[in-house]
Amino acid sequence: MKSNYMECQKIIRMLKHKEFIKVSHTGNCFEDGAAIYAKEIKENIFLLFVILKDIDIENIQALIAHFDCFGSIGLKEPEQIMFYLSIKDKNDLHYFEQYLKASVN
Repeated sequence: MKSNYMECQKIIRMLKHKEFIKVSHTGNCFEDGAAIYAKEIKENIFLLFVILKDIDIENIQALIAHFDCFGSIGLKEPEQIMFYLSIKDKNDLHYFEQYLKASVN
């Protein structure tokens, strides 16, 4: 059985391969130490994956959100959240992986 750490590393590799950009954050929207990966999917609409610092499977979040620009991610709250998924178990991780694959189509 794979460890949660290995699953998270697999997800990070997949995000980088799918041209997601790691975003640094200095605002209050995300927990300190969170790794944020973002990709614009439509004008000012972004698909974000937030991986919290303890790299535990229960601490991965996916969201589609509207920001006024790419530079706002990590600084300001999103103007609107259109989709949110919190990964809590292996079934959620499977759904997450399917959603990520579909997001490139």
